[in-house]
Amino acid sequence: MDRLQRIPTIDIIRGIAIGGVVLFHVVWDLEFAGFIDGVARHPAWLLFGRSLAGTFMVLVGVSLVLAHRGEIRWGSFSRRLGTILLAAAAITVVTRLAFPASFVYFGILHAIAVASLIGALFLGASSLICLAVGSLVLILPLVLESSTFDMRWLAWIGFAAQPPPSNDFVPVFPWVGLTLLGMAATKWTFACPVKTRLVHQAHSSRFARTFAWMGRRSLPIYLVHQPILLAIILPLSWWLLE
Repeated sequence: MDRLQRIPTIDIIRGIAIGGVVLFHVVWDLEFAGFIDGVARHPAWLLFGRSLAGTFMVLVGVSLVLAHRGEIRWGSFSRRLGTILLAAAAITVVTRLAFPASFVYFGILHAIAVASLIGALFLGASSLICLAVGSLVLILPLVLESSTFDMRWLAWIGFAAQPPPSNDFVPVFPWVGLTLLGMAATKWTFACPVKTRLVHQAHSSRFARTFAWMGRRSLPIYLVHQPILLAIILPLSWWLLE
């Protein structure tokens, strides 16, 4: 979305989600450094992380519909997609060097890139079609699973019985289904003027403005927060836990 089309509510939701990602990684880094134990891998905490990923996947669909109402704007779409692909590639390279046994071969940025491409195909579809296909994408991994997909070059699709380990794994099935559901909800919402006015409501509190600011800068925050956190937490662990 360009600056004229931004909706404060969407930016605030995205800002809260990226704030949650930072918090999630603070806990992960503290456990990695040895300050705490048994939290980062707890099912409840992992569920929190999955909910954040789900929020971003839904927002991909919301943003696609808002940014390309009427017809797709290929220039802005291509620039955004290229930026995400470069960032995803950088994440893969860096994590491959830092965590060779569990590097990120298909994480949230990879999933967002693919979801953007798939979502673009449904921009002209009705909300009902987006809902139906999105629901199918969500359901298929529950009934279709095979060890044939266990290799990294196939696991990203989402049908692996035992996918290779990764610090962040967001396969196409079922996650892109959330993007299509986000598109369906947005198309349905903006078909009703009353609902549209509610979404466009201004938020004047300091917290709202802060989260909106974070939401507008979610990608750079995502890319830089882990190096900053590790640069702080790891030296502290070497100093305090020796």
